[in-house]
Amino acid sequence: MYDSILKPIVNQYDFNLDYAKKLVEDLNEDQMTAVPSNGLDNHPAFTIGHLASGSALIAEDLGAKFIMPDNWVDLFLRRGPGDPRKPDADKNKYPSKELLINELELQHNKVKDLLKNVDENKLNENIKWRFNSYMPSLLDIIYFMCVNHEAMHLGQLAAWRRTMGLPSALAIL
Repeated sequence: MYDSILKPIVNQYDFNLDYAKKLVEDLNEDQMTAVPSNGLDNHPAFTIGHLASGSALIAEDLGAKFIMPDNWVDLFLRRGPGDPRKPDADKNKYPSKELLINELELQHNKVKDLLKNVDENKLNENIKWRFNSYMPSLLDIIYFMCVNHEAMHLGQLAAWRRTMGLPSALAIL
């Protein structure tokens, strides 16, 4: 079951992690919280932290305890479209690039380990959430969060890079 159903998701999840790292690799700490224009409020520090929080939520859905560093929940966790909060304007609240990337990788690895041992019946469980009519099962949510959700935010980060006059990270991946 893992090889046929989950391995393709994990492959994309691994790609997303490598792409996330490449998107911020050449940024200094000041750039991590720069907001170049209205509409690009999700700066790199927020984006990487938010993706870590999304992975922590998937780990929780898979049976692990939700764990994030102190104060990260308020900074990074959002409840999907319609959540009116924007990234905190106080740049001093954000962890360093190194801490953010380390946490993202830690959360990714936790999810991947959980996926290797998940009960197939659990994947088919119906989960009640905002997009239940589109993605009713745990497997649907895993696919969305590990692939689509991450890709959406990484696309925002790629647009942020271009607005900052930086080269394409995908081109050098």
